[in-house]
Amino acid sequence: MRKENIKIFIGGFIIGIIGILLMYLGNPDNMGICIACFWRDIAGALGLHRAEVVQYIRPEIIGIIGGAFISSIISKDFKGRGGSNPAIRFVLGVFMSIGALVFLGCPLRMIFRIAAGDLNAVIGLLGFIFGVLIGIFFLKRGYSLGKSVKESKLVGMIIPALGVILLIFLLIKPAFIFFSKEGPGSMHAKIIYSLIGGLIVGVILQRTRICTGGAFRDVFLIKDMHFLWGIIGIFVAALLGSLILTKGHLNIGFENQPVAHNNTLWNFLGMTLVGLIAVLLGGCPIRQTVLSSEGDGDATVTIFGIILGSAIAHNFGLASSAEGATANGKIAVLICLVLTIIIAYTMTNFSNKEG
Repeated sequence: MRKENIKIFIGGFIIGIIGILLMYLGNPDNMGICIACFWRDIAGALGLHRAEVVQYIRPEIIGIIGGAFISSIISKDFKGRGGSNPAIRFVLGVFMSIGALVFLGCPLRMIFRIAAGDLNAVIGLLGFIFGVLIGIFFLKRGYSLGKSVKESKLVGMIIPALGVILLIFLLIKPAFIFFSKEGPGSMHAKIIYSLIGGLIVGVILQRTRICTGGAFRDVFLIKDMHFLWGIIGIFVAALLGSLILTKGHLNIGFENQPVAHNNTLWNFLGMTLVGLIAVLLGGCPIRQTVLSSEGDGDATVTIFGIILGSAIAHNFGLASSAEGATANGKIAVLICLVLTIIIAYTMTNFSNKEG
């Protein structure tokens, strides 16, 4: 293993350990870190949806934003940039969130679920890889959303500023912010632990550029396993944590998995949608969060799409539950897949004509 791969493996391992520790300290089972779930909880806390069991301002998100922002300032990676078809990125962010909430987790949570023995997440992984392969099909044919251009640093400060606002709301708990009294939203580690964990994860992600979508994309597109070593590091740490820290947490099977369902087809297709969009956008939800924290306005637009998508998923009954995927969720995934492929096809042809 090359020195660079060892470093990214260690970075992923630390992220995995932090995720397990957060579960041990109070976060929901198999949800030490789930970016789509955490943005969904924040959307609920802000009143964008009224699903009472998933409303909480997750300090991990605030920490990740802060860690990535500080790291990018120190490393001089912070640059205001954007303008690469933001409207399309916003729509794809909405679709990505819907796919993740039909599966019940982002790609990062998928790794934690697999490490805990949840075979439904293995189905999700197969769907995710399938979606990545579809995305690569379009990449090879010239798909592009165009190049971003330099913009005011003010654009890059939007998500860091949002992080500060969320922290204030979390600490003072104004009456217009909602907090779950039961369900996953009520399960969380102490604020200080979550903030510190998020800060460390944010720094690591900003420096290593770990991304689940990018990892599998590079394996199949250019035969490069560099980023995959980071994902392997997360998995190894989470597996060891499931065996040691969480005292017999490992539960291999499809049944009785926490915050999960065993509708095979919709686990597969939900993550197919996420994998495809991760390639088209150049990053999964956690990568978009980090990019938005280091000045990328396009990623910021994507994050707002993810937030809105989570609100739509709960307001219109698209999000799955332990009972399974809903009828509305199934229809939504199929519609989003079709529309995403149309977008990919259109931008492939447009880019070829522009070239």
